Amino acid sequence: MMTNLFSMFDPSTNFNLSLNWLSSLLGLIIIPYMYWLMPNRFSMLWNSILINLHKEFKTLLGSAASNGSTFIFISLFSMLVFNNFMGLFPYIFTSTSHMTMTLSLALPLWMSFMLYGWINNTNHMFAHLVPQGTPSVLMPFMVCIETISNIIRPGTLAVRLAANMIAGHLLLTLLGSTGPSMNMILINVLLITQIALLTLESAVAIIQSYVFAVLSTLYSSEVN
Repeated sequence: MMTNLFSMFDPSTNFNLSLNWLSSLLGLIIIPYMYWLMPNRFSMLWNSILINLHKEFKTLLGSAASNGSTFIFISLFSMLVFNNFMGLFPYIFTSTSHMTMTLSLALPLWMSFMLYGWINNTNHMFAHLVPQGTPSVLMPFMVCIETISNIIRPGTLAVRLAANMIAGHLLLTLLGSTGPSMNMILINVLLITQIALLTLESAVAIIQSYVFAVLSTLYSSEVN
């Protein structure tokens, strides 16, 4: 019996050590597929996804980006999409629904981009604070607005991912908790609704991982 609706996101276990966070490491089981002599369908599908992502991120980063600069964003997408999907299975902890996880990914990325930009491209970063064509009277206000929008970027990245993961799980839990008080006809309707929501959550798991990776790529391309 849940004492709180949010208790399903509780990372505590029966041991003194919180082992639920180890679910984030289960993605390592897909690595051996890459070393098979004859690739299976899963590895071929995953390779095609990674190649398409590499082409898209390369386009977003521009021609000035160095070789291998898309690897970090492809790895980020892979880890997020796996963790989001793992959370849809019963009794598996959803690590991406916690700000501890999402902010730990967003904050170091944003900080590294800012440090690189301000150290290596200082004039470009100052120019970026005032959009082109801004009237002279509005320039001080635009500097303040652009500075605030830059500072809140890691927070918006983290909150967007965590909130979308929490919202779907809460909706599924709320609907599932009404099952015992329903008759047979309404239970069938509830099952169909739950399956439709689970399909939607699968799409959200992919989309939110893609959005996180693409926004990180765009933020990195702005500092060059």
